[in-house]
Amino acid sequence: MSDQIEFPRTGLVRLKSILAPAGPIPVSPSTWWEGVKDGRFPKPIKLGKGTTVWKASDIWALMEHGVE
Repeated sequence: MSDQIEFPRTGLVRLKSILAPAGPIPVSPSTWWEGVKDGRFPKPIKLGKGTTVWKASDIWALMEHGVE
């Protein structure tokens, strides 16, 4: 299917690669951060000032179990 989003299986990804329209998770940034805070979404890794990432494998696990 040509409209499928390609998402890496491994490595680290930034939020813009996770959230729609570029990424596979169809929620707003505010909903994402609320979900991170309450444990529905994976915890980020802070690499430095202004650089936050997530493990691609954690996002895959989220997609496989469904986004609430």
